[in-house]
Amino acid sequence: MEIKRLHVGARLSEVAIYNGVVYLAGQIPENTSNDIAGQTAEVLGHVDRLLQEAGSDKTRILSCQIFLSDISLISEMNKVWDDWVAPGNSPPRATVEAKLANPEWLIEVVVTAAQK
Repeated sequence: MEIKRLHVGARLSEVAIYNGVVYLAGQIPENTSNDIAGQTAEVLGHVDRLLQEAGSDKTRILSCQIFLSDISLISEMNKVWDDWVAPGNSPPRATVEAKLANPEWLIEVVVTAAQK
């Protein structure tokens, strides 16, 4: 089976699709001046856009990993998440504290989803 990649760069692809499964690279905020709520909303917007390009959407998420620079931000992040997640389609999820590659990033999200 063919592997399809979207937004291929020298270091990484934003999306890989194989056998009806969509794998997203870690999605990070571009506007680092935002607080955790703003960064979370932006990152989830990236997830929405990339899933749509790959023929999927947030109701098809199979797994989600969330990395926070400070776990004390989880409550504020969850407020945005809870408004975003599709009712009845909450995916399996892990949320951990991690030292992110850029100290201005408060969040990074990795998603795997099924195509429609």
